[in-house]
Amino acid sequence: MRKRKGSASRRLGKVALIVAFLGLVAVALVAVLLFVLLKPPPPEPGGKTPPPSSGAPERPDTQPADCSDVLALVVPGTWESKANDDPHDPTANKRSLMLKVSSQLQEQFPESTVDVYTVPYMAKFRNPANLGDRQATYNTSRAQGRKRAEEKIAETSEHCPLTKYVLMGFSQGAVIVGDIASDIGNDRGPLSAQDQDLVLGVGLIADGRRQSGQQHDVGPSPDGVGAEVSLGGFGSLVPGTTMSGARSGGFGTLADRTYSICAKGDLICDAPTVTAPLKAIGQFADAANNPVHAMYATTRYWELDGAPATEWMADWAASLINRQN
Repeated sequence: MRKRKGSASRRLGKVALIVAFLGLVAVALVAVLLFVLLKPPPPEPGGKTPPPSSGAPERPDTQPADCSDVLALVVPGTWESKANDDPHDPTANKRSLMLKVSSQLQEQFPESTVDVYTVPYMAKFRNPANLGDRQATYNTSRAQGRKRAEEKIAETSEHCPLTKYVLMGFSQGAVIVGDIASDIGNDRGPLSAQDQDLVLGVGLIADGRRQSGQQHDVGPSPDGVGAEVSLGGFGSLVPGTTMSGARSGGFGTLADRTYSICAKGDLICDAPTVTAPLKAIGQFADAANNPVHAMYATTRYWELDGAPATEWMADWAASLINRQN
């Protein structure tokens, strides 16, 4: 009886050893499998290892046939647009400054190459110094213009992921376009960080949040700042007319693609030091009609190589578009 008991113990010991061995083999196989699955890919020629994926979806190689190569988004200035205007055939103000730019692009390029889209918005500025002025406030107008411009960019990005962008604006429209460009360049939207390269250029004429040196200052450029920067310290002193100050982060990654035009003496983009803010805001509201601000389509107050601001911007935009063909 004792002998049988010893034999059984030895058999159990052997079984335990076999089970332990098989367990070690299994662990080793799992370790090898994990190593194979998780090891980095082989280096590219030249010894460089591909960077890790950011997790963002890859840009497709094609897009729908109804997409243009470039979206030229244009935002007119104060009193140069209406909320119900036709974005492809704007008629709200035939003397609109930006119409001199957009019409040239429409004549030069087919729609398949460039979708010239003029953002329709109320384009108002209630003068707080005039109690009889009952038009929409600057804040309301600016918010509508920005919302509509951002919606157009976002819709285009979703439907046409390969379409590129040229963004342009004048006066209140320049503030809107500049704010959107600042958001894009600082990863705040409406384009994702990986799509910032799709922005070919940003063109601003008489930007109310202008700061010298924050972008390419084109041609003769004064050292002053925009009215909203000059009055930024007073913030919302006047209801409905918020002076937003300088743009946080400037234009970020788009600074090298942003071009600003400002004529000396234009109070919208070349504002003086302010001592009486309420009076100054009224003066800035009237400045939209002053000769300097109203004549960027002529060479009287600003010109570069004989070209007025509108001609320079149209040629600049066309050169960007032509490089894509």
